[in-house]
Amino acid sequence: MTCDEYNAFCRSLPATTYVVQWGGSHVWKVGGRVFAIGGAINGDLSVTFKAGDVAYEMLKGRPGLRPAPYLASRGMKWIQHFARPGLSDDDLKAYLRRSHQIVSEGLTKKKRIELGFAPSPSPR
Repeated sequence: MTCDEYNAFCRSLPATTYVVQWGGSHVWKVGGRVFAIGGAINGDLSVTFKAGDVAYEMLKGRPGLRPAPYLASRGMKWIQHFARPGLSDDDLKAYLRRSHQIVSEGLTKKKRIELGFAPSPSPR
């Protein structure tokens, strides 16, 4: 996936905003909260995304993937796709979509409604 393809995909997700920050990183947010960070490492796209507990455990040791520097060291479940083989483009898109969902579900009910999402389901 190229940086342009990454940005186009993130732009296609509902209620997203984009900012360049942290030294030129392409940062995508939903409701003001980050769900994806992209940038170039040695000319290749590196993408960091929030993962669920199971996905984090499955992905963290795969070649080309690692717990995201800084974020994971603080106990957050973020994965960085940084080298080949990493994830296929289709798999990366699926994890970006899931990251967007995880972050949007964590927004307040008011913010979710404001952005056009259904309220978060009540925990059981």
